[in-house]
Order: sequence, then structure tokens, then C-alpha cells
Amino acid sequence: MKKASEFREHAQECRRLAAGLDGEARAQLLEMARTWEQMAEERSDLVRRHPELGLEGEAEEELGPSA
Repeated sequence: MKKASEFREHAQECRRLAAGLDGEARAQLLEMARTWEQMAEERSDLVRRHPELGLEGEAEEELGPSA
């Protein structure tokens, strides 16, 4: 399992790669970025509701230092 922050990094990389492309390849990378972002949000929501399910340091990333 990956942390939400890792999913966000994948989304950012897809957007970076898409910036240099046109057409269908760009559209596919932007769709991949949206999917990674959705997965990050779902993971983040899960960890906020159930911090015990977070990977090492993940609850702190998602909830802040007081988690």
C-alpha cells in the first residue's frame, strides 16, 4: 500500500510529463493524474477516519503533527 502523499507525487509526475505533450498522450496522462489524485483523496479520507490504518508517518502527514 502507498501513502496518499505518494499518490500525489505520481499525479504531479503525470502532469509534468503531460506538459510536454499534445493530443491523446497528454489527455491520457492528465486522466492518470486525476486518477492518482482521486486515490490520494480516498486514502487520505481513510487515514483520517482510521489513523491506525496509516503507514509509518502517514497519519501525521494527513492530520498534522497532533495525530
